[in-house]
Amino acid sequence: MGVITSYMDQYGYVLLFIALLLELLALPLPGELIMSYTGFLVYQGHLGWFISIFVAGVGSSIGMTIAYWIGSKFGTVFFDKYGRKFHMGPERLENTSKWFGKYGNKLLIIAYFIPGVRHFTGYFSGITHLKFRTYAIYAYSGAFIWVATFISLGKVLGPKWEQFHASIKKYLLIGIIIALFILVIVYLYRRKKEQIKGAAILGINRMMKLLKSRRRTGIFIVCTVVITLVLSVLLIEVIQSLLTNEFQEFDETMNFLVPSTFGQDWTPFMQLFSFMDNSKVLLIICACSFLWIIWKGKNKVLELLAWLLIISGGELYEESLIRLFHSLPLPEQTSAARLFHKFPSEQPLMAFVIYGFAVFVFVRHTRKARVHSNAAAGTLLLLLLIAVSRIFFGVQDPSDIVVEYIFGGVWLGLNILVLEMLRLLRNVHIDVKANK
Repeated sequence: MGVITSYMDQYGYVLLFIALLLELLALPLPGELIMSYTGFLVYQGHLGWFISIFVAGVGSSIGMTIAYWIGSKFGTVFFDKYGRKFHMGPERLENTSKWFGKYGNKLLIIAYFIPGVRHFTGYFSGITHLKFRTYAIYAYSGAFIWVATFISLGKVLGPKWEQFHASIKKYLLIGIIIALFILVIVYLYRRKKEQIKGAAILGINRMMKLLKSRRRTGIFIVCTVVITLVLSVLLIEVIQSLLTNEFQEFDETMNFLVPSTFGQDWTPFMQLFSFMDNSKVLLIICACSFLWIIWKGKNKVLELLAWLLIISGGELYEESLIRLFHSLPLPEQTSAARLFHKFPSEQPLMAFVIYGFAVFVFVRHTRKARVHSNAAAGTLLLLLLIAVSRIFFGVQDPSDIVVEYIFGGVWLGLNILVLEMLRLLRNVHIDVKANK
């Protein structure tokens, strides 16, 4: 560590350029640590912020370009000769190449933030013959996003860059893994949508034949919901056990990072986002969801019942959580005790539920795929900014907001699951009745 910082103090931009170029050729160099320290030097005024990002971005881009051409020139020969030994023969490589050509561009941007993955995406892009123009657009964009993130973090953290560098890197990695998981689920759903729907209909048909009556089918659904709720409670216990020693570190990191990133000039914007989870705004969103269902809904009765259950039942759900967490036998001075004995305290849980259901019914009855993506991404961004505004004004601890969002997601997901099950059952019943 001391060696790296001393070399950075002496050689600055030159070392930054060479280190990132070599790291993206898969050499074991601590690129993220070097960038964070570069940000600290920017904070001290020894280096320029824009120049540092430019130099680091160019070095990373050149490293990725060299890796691509090495993979393109030598990788194919290697796989043609030895690929079958580890199940990567010409056919499998060709199929992988098609997949990577279609979806790999998104991975190129995310991969920079995943240690061990970013070092090989350049080589693999060359091996699979991803078009260089496409590769360059996404690889170079990802490189500048990556370097700008860590250099800016080092600048924002200033003297505390070393203290918080590891924590922020860990939380970034967790966020990227979650994003990757969601992308995989979306990809599988879009590709296998008809197969999933067919399997679900077949399963429901068999279930209805087995139970022989709609009444028994209804009982089965109720039992499914109860089991899901029990599993959710068990999940709560697991999360509580796992995170007991993590809340304090997370809160300290976010409480330092948010005010350091957003200065007093951001106060009007933060007031606006803080207002977005005001009870009056949430009532307006509820009313808009209601009107959208009346106008566009295909199964209006089911969707209005779901709307009523989500909104009115949300308060009962919140009260049940209060009773549950206040009854947990936790040591008084632990971070988990401080969190759970005041949870849920404010609006984030219902904000997540209400905004989430609003975007669900909007997307459910809108056919344009681009609208789906933009609406979902916009809602997630809004919820993130609402959370940031609460941290900015010191209204809630970051961990409190995260946990409320998690349980809001559980409630929202459960209700959407039940709604879609009932919708599918209704459609299957109509089809069976029509065939008779």
